[in-house]
Amino acid sequence: MPEDIFTDETLPLSQNGVGFNALRLAMTRTLAEEEELKRRYGQAGLRFVVTEVGGNTKRDFQEKVSRAVFGAALNAGVIEKEPHEVHALIHAAEEAKHGTIVNTSSESNLAVKIAIVREHHWIAVAMFGESAIHPITSHQRCGLGVMNI
Repeated sequence: MPEDIFTDETLPLSQNGVGFNALRLAMTRTLAEEEELKRRYGQAGLRFVVTEVGGNTKRDFQEKVSRAVFGAALNAGVIEKEPHEVHALIHAAEEAKHGTIVNTSSESNLAVKIAIVREHHWIAVAMFGESAIHPITSHQRCGLGVMNI
């Protein structure tokens, strides 16, 4: 059976790109899988953080995401409180949000895992999760934003 792309030690992190690495972290399904990937990212010198956000409307969700992304990245040391770093993070988060909420009803419930990964002067915000108006309408969503700092 082929190796899982999330735990395959042979994948060179530096050649994947910061966006790929952020999406891969956001798409982990178990805590063990997430912790293993975090271990590898730390060994590779990447800065990263993972958080989760849920909301019941586009507006509620968007407000929560902006606060969660900024707070998580600042608290984890992924960015410093410098205008150019905050600017790049916010733009990457906006791109990821747009990809996640495109074509959703304003009544949808959204629940996403957010991964923020920084490699040198690049930062990526990836979101992966689900949206639904009713449990039987649930489907997966994904968004990614990558910016140069």
